[in-house]
Amino acid sequence: MKIGVVGLGYWGPNLVRNFSAAEKVESVVACDVDQRRLQSVGKKFPTAVLEPDIKRLFSDDSIEAVAIATPVSTHFHLAKEAMENGKHVLLEKPLAATTAEAEYLVNLAIGKGLVLMVDHTFIYTGAVRKMRQLIDDGEIGRVSYFDSVRVNLGLFQHDVNVVWDLATHDISIMHYLVHERPVSVAAFGSAHYNGHEDVAYVVVNFNDGLMAHFHVNWLAPVKVRQILIGGTKKMIMYDDVEPSEKVKVYDKGVTAATREGIYDTLIQYRTGDMYAPHLDGAEALSLLCSNFVGSIARETSPETDGNAGLEVVRILEAADKSLKNHGALVTLD
Repeated sequence: MKIGVVGLGYWGPNLVRNFSAAEKVESVVACDVDQRRLQSVGKKFPTAVLEPDIKRLFSDDSIEAVAIATPVSTHFHLAKEAMENGKHVLLEKPLAATTAEAEYLVNLAIGKGLVLMVDHTFIYTGAVRKMRQLIDDGEIGRVSYFDSVRVNLGLFQHDVNVVWDLATHDISIMHYLVHERPVSVAAFGSAHYNGHEDVAYVVVNFNDGLMAHFHVNWLAPVKVRQILIGGTKKMIMYDDVEPSEKVKVYDKGVTAATREGIYDTLIQYRTGDMYAPHLDGAEALSLLCSNFVGSIARETSPETDGNAGLEVVRILEAADKSLKNHGALVTLD
């Protein structure tokens, strides 16, 4: 098949590289209005076809699918036009700027029988897939909490706040790992420089006592990418900055036992071994691009389909509402 890549800023060239190497992809058409970006991609990937006119790309019947790597404010209109021209669509995260836009795109894809996929790249990493396996196999027991920290110094975004920029990654990971649907969101944050929140804390609640917490920050002196997952049997520590052993499984926890007498409940701590499981080292974006191409060829739904993107946007939008109302609890539909 022939695939177009729209937007050749930071992420677009990575998509061009991976689609150029993907099986079943005949050629890649790289599109951007910026001639310097086009020329740069042309030098790095001589086999790519360069196209400055997005209208011409969308109307080209030989192009079966497009990957859109542009700011979130443009996602809805570009994806809508692409699908109205019969193209399968891969959208950079987040899927859209509002829940209403995301729902429209999901329904449009269903109505036209097209693949709609969101680029939640972390879902395709060996680390996150291993954590999914550990949870699904019951090794850590029932998940009690999900706690993430994603902080660094910059890069400040001009169109979205730090929640839409950084928390999107960890919310998509939570959605992939936790099978229950959240019921409410509360968020606190503050803006110090350009009017967008640059420090924020988001709490996502579930019916069964499970709680997820997300700390995101553009003003931290160090780069931290960590997730703690507590289970009733074991616990997981995920550190994406760690060059090796990104996932560690701890045989630690607590045991509650009833005892007659002065105490109704006795809490005991359990400390066992730690081990670092083997992780698949394949490039996540390569697997994502292959999943997109394979879903089109097989007419199946990709792992991070439009519905997965919709659920993440739903949480992000609720967090925005809570931020604007000083942390008020927002119920999810």
